[in-house]
Amino acid sequence: MQHEEFLHRRFTSLKPKTISISAQTLAQMTVLDSEKAWPLVVEANVVGVDLAEWAAGHLQDLQARLLKTGAILFRNFEVDSIDKFKKFVHLISPELLEYNERSTPRTEVSGEIYTATEYPADECITLHNESAYSANWPMKIWFYCAQPAVQGGETPIADSRKVFEQIEPKIKERLIEKKVMYVRNYSDGVDLPWQTVFQTTDRRAVEDYCRSASIEFEWKDATHLRTRQIRPAIATHPVTGETVWFNQAHLFHVSSLAPALRESLLSLVEETELPRNSYYGDGSALEESVLDEIREVYRESAVTSPWQQGDVLMLDNMLAAHGRMSFTGPRKVLVAMAESYRQG
Repeated sequence: MQHEEFLHRRFTSLKPKTISISAQTLAQMTVLDSEKAWPLVVEANVVGVDLAEWAAGHLQDLQARLLKTGAILFRNFEVDSIDKFKKFVHLISPELLEYNERSTPRTEVSGEIYTATEYPADECITLHNESAYSANWPMKIWFYCAQPAVQGGETPIADSRKVFEQIEPKIKERLIEKKVMYVRNYSDGVDLPWQTVFQTTDRRAVEDYCRSASIEFEWKDATHLRTRQIRPAIATHPVTGETVWFNQAHLFHVSSLAPALRESLLSLVEETELPRNSYYGDGSALEESVLDEIREVYRESAVTSPWQQGDVLMLDNMLAAHGRMSFTGPRKVLVAMAESYRQG
């Protein structure tokens, strides 16, 4: 009995102790592709870690690591809603961007949070840097996997510095010298109408935008607008000073279309009337062999991993290109963009 009383007194005298869990215990940092040592993966070790709350204590480190790696994948954090995704994004960049001068169909789901490009599931999207055809582009872009596809649907990424290094020198020199011309035809029923691209029904507003962005424009009739813009093939990162491959010549060119679709379009319209196409900056034709080689460099540089629900991928849009693999089943990946930049 005395022993039981001793144990009771001993138990009631114990006081709870606070257990300190370090930042290293909450999350660990690895790389996704060990061969390429890229990209950085930040993975929660404890269930229920809020990404925004964890990141709030590591902002400077994350910004520095993003400038070094160009891509960070956050995995196993508690990001189970658009609001939690938005909370994290706003922590990094309080002012998000609208999707202007659009190139692909997307739907705004919540205050500058958009669906990823709404192309048919059986189509792949070639790797590219967001808005590299424009005079302005976002410096940061995020992808949030709310629902992974049953199969496929990965978002491959590639280091734009490595892509620049690996493109054959003669191809690189020619495109750097001549630049890239992007030609778009906006008309009813084919690709995006100009009202969607420029987010207005006011023709004068479109003309003002084009002038400010150094875009040549021509109204073919009341509904048909044609634009031309000449952009560099490369860019210099404003912070790191690194040179990156930064254009969408290979994506805009008619050769990027599936053969059947390409033949169908060209049976309906002349090449000059295609919804979009790319040329050398002097208007001469881009060789398909050149574009095929560039696409092959992207393929060889790509790192691909299946999405997991709740994953958040943060990219420096100049340092990292992205794409999309074909997929089956429902897929919901959302996108946010921030920090508009215009290279002088």
